[in-house]
Amino acid sequence: MNQRGRFLTVEGIEGVGKSTQVPRLARSLTERAIACVLTREPGGTPLAEKIRELVLAPGTEVLPDAAELLLMFAARSVHLENFIKPHLEAGTWVVCDRFTDATYAYQGAGRGFAFDAISQLERLVQGRMRPDLTLLLDVPAAAGLERARKRNAAAGLVAADRFERERAEFFERVREGYLARAAAEPERVAVIDAAGGIDEVAGEILDALRMRQWIS
Repeated sequence: MNQRGRFLTVEGIEGVGKSTQVPRLARSLTERAIACVLTREPGGTPLAEKIRELVLAPGTEVLPDAAELLLMFAARSVHLENFIKPHLEAGTWVVCDRFTDATYAYQGAGRGFAFDAISQLERLVQGRMRPDLTLLLDVPAAAGLERARKRNAAAGLVAADRFERERAEFFERVREGYLARAAAEPERVAVIDAAGGIDEVAGEILDALRMRQWIS
């Protein structure tokens, strides 16, 4: 019987460098002969990616906050059952760009949704399923948004998604929500200072795994 894989999630507001650090982490695990897969939320499977489009794409019709929250968990349910759990049970490590901490941060702290309501959906969809380790990449909201703006400009993106269009105050609340999660669960959430260079941040991420004696 295969030993269950580890479930790692990477969190943070826009512009913290997740899209850079997630594949670097996967390469570091592969170099250590650890089988791993990358995924993201919302999304991760064909069906969940369709739900992602509904959540993120700007449109003329208003998406109510309650609908946004429910769509997030609908995508998560599909993702868990069809991708994350099968890989973990096969002994493969899963590295996921955002997971339920993002829901508490964005829909909870950001949108003002009651944490109790999010917690009920979390139990319904996930049961006792939680990440083994969450890496919270942290920078001040203003710095993250400036990074995201430059990234979008360099990529020639004209229209940001629904979240990137939010005001700075929204991302301040999201960041505080993330940090509150980290303070409440320090054994699970490792806060990584993402203000440094790419190699420095990557090193801190690996140090968090070494502290748990998961890698050498």
